[in-house]
Amino acid sequence: MKFAVIVFPGSNCDVDMYHAIADELGEEAEYVWHDAENLDRFDAILLPGGFSYGDYLRSGAIARFSNVMKAVQKAAEEGKPILGVCNGFQILLEAGLLPGAMRRNNSLKFICRPVSLRVENNETMFTSAYKQGEVITIPIAHGEGNYYCDEQTLKRLIENRQIVFRYHGENPNGSLEDIAGIMNEKGNVLGMMPHPERAVDPLLGSADGLRLFQSIVKYWRETHVVTA
Repeated sequence: MKFAVIVFPGSNCDVDMYHAIADELGEEAEYVWHDAENLDRFDAILLPGGFSYGDYLRSGAIARFSNVMKAVQKAAEEGKPILGVCNGFQILLEAGLLPGAMRRNNSLKFICRPVSLRVENNETMFTSAYKQGEVITIPIAHGEGNYYCDEQTLKRLIENRQIVFRYHGENPNGSLEDIAGIMNEKGNVLGMMPHPERAVDPLLGSADGLRLFQSIVKYWRETHVVTA
């Protein structure tokens, strides 16, 4: 399986994402610069964290106009797995690939530490390796992770089981309904503020994030016929 790791000016978690895929997961990964116009040769698309374009205007507001986002939109329409982490989540929101918006943390401070997440839906291409309701440890690192949406959108998210992860115990940023990660209605685009790529080995304090990437590979292998 081949993963594209999209690199924007200001991305700083692209190397972490590449390491998670190539070294821990054992799959093929390739950096793709933000001006690329075609992602057809990739099986999954990863938008890493960081500070794309310096987070000017709003986090992700400029990156969503990058050439590569047209190709990301096309991949989403084709049903390919797309994961946006932290700034990648913010970009997906700005691009309209996921509903809602991101506000500054309630504390108005940057937060960087491990948090507990509860798996709200393990029947997705991103979470099949988890148990329903399982509590996992994944680190966060953001200043604008306070997810918000209107009442109608929240109702749809709940009814369609699009809320994939919630903060368990403490809500570190004030996010609505403790939301830490959501997916689109089609189920192939996931955005989350915590960093699973930073939790892929016990040496990092947790290996709980690795199972998210393993779930993607499992889904891909079950839906694609691989010939020698």
